[in-house]
Amino acid sequence: MNAIRRYEKIMEVLLAKKEVTVLELSEQLQVSGKTIREDLGKLEEQKLLMRVHGGAMLAQSDQLGILSTREANIKHKAEKIEIAARALQYIQPGDVIALDGGSTILEIARRLDNQPLTVITNDLYVISELIAKDQIRLVVPGGYRVRNILAGDEAVASIRRLNVKKAFVSATALHLEYGLSIYTGELLAFKRALVESAQTTYAVIDHYKFGQSALHTFAKLSDIDVIITDEGLSVETAEAYKQAGTVIDYKRKGSAQ
Repeated sequence: MNAIRRYEKIMEVLLAKKEVTVLELSEQLQVSGKTIREDLGKLEEQKLLMRVHGGAMLAQSDQLGILSTREANIKHKAEKIEIAARALQYIQPGDVIALDGGSTILEIARRLDNQPLTVITNDLYVISELIAKDQIRLVVPGGYRVRNILAGDEAVASIRRLNVKKAFVSATALHLEYGLSIYTGELLAFKRALVESAQTTYAVIDHYKFGQSALHTFAKLSDIDVIITDEGLSVETAEAYKQAGTVIDYKRKGSAQ
C-alpha cells in the first residue's frame, strides 16, 4: 500500500473513531509501527491530526467534507450559519443548482426556501432536509455510499451529463498555492466534476480553513468564481487572496455590509 493510500486509511479511521493508536493502525494497515509514526508525522504537518502518546487524534473533525453523524460538530456553528445565509443570496427561483456535501452545505439546505428549484446532490443528509420541500425537484446522481455521500464513477458520469447553473462546494482546506483540497481520494472525482460542469461555482469556506492544505486538490483558486466565508477572515488574509484574483464574499467585522 503506497503512502497516499495509507494516509487516506488513517484519516478514515480517525473520522470514525476520533482517536487511534499506532498499534491499531499498524495491525490494520499491515505496516510497521515506525512507518505509522512517520505517516502520523506527515499528517500532523498538514494539521489533519494531532499526535498523542501512543497514537493520534483527529484535529479537524468539523472541517472534513463528509460527516460522521447527521448533526455536524457544533464548533464554528455560527460561522457556518453566516456563510449559509450569504450563499442563499445567490440562489434564485428556477435555478438548477448542485449542493456538495459537508456541514456548511447542510446549513444551506436547511435554510433553503420551498421554491421552484432543481437541486442536484449526492449528500444523504441534504436529501433528507429537502425531501419535504415539494417545490424543489431533487436529482440524485447515485453511486456507492461513502458515509453520507454517494460517490464513484456512476455519480461522476451523471454530473457531467447535467447542465448545472450554480454549484456550491465545500473543502477541507483552502490555500493560495494548493487551491481547494480534501483528505479522501474517494470524493475527488465527484468534486472535480461539480466544479467543471457548473456555469458558476461558489466555494463555501469557513475562515479558519484559509491557508491550510489537505491531501488532494480538487480545484485551483482560478476554478472558483466566488468564495463565500464568514466575518472571522482577517483583512490581511482576504487581501492576499484578492491579489491572487479571487473574489471573496464576506462581512468584515464592524462593517455594515
